[in-house]
Amino acid sequence: MIAAVEEVADQSLFSYGTLQDPSVQIATFGRLLTGQRDALAGWRIATVQIRDPDVLATSGMAEHLALVPDAEAPAVHGAVFLLTRAELAAADVYESEHYRREWIRLVSGRHAWVYVKA
Repeated sequence: MIAAVEEVADQSLFSYGTLQDPSVQIATFGRLLTGQRDALAGWRIATVQIRDPDVLATSGMAEHLALVPDAEAPAVHGAVFLLTRAELAAADVYESEHYRREWIRLVSGRHAWVYVKA
């Protein structure tokens, strides 16, 4: 019998919005995430209107935050979470068509995935 191999949480994801909410984490990943505070420079927060009924049910909010480039904006604060590849794929589904995922450098110098406005 071959033992199942547990997937390693090696994908860094910077969250500045609803993925920091414990209820969204449970619904999306099936667990609470532990994160480290960090910030992102060169972007500002905008909003998008959510119409996807699954995302609306999960977050309970029709308006979500989204990042747009802005070199003059103050740093956006949030948290970096370590996810498995499967959890990152689940985050892709949750973030829907309003976002695209980018690999960015944070204020701390570490790199992480972040969802920005599509």
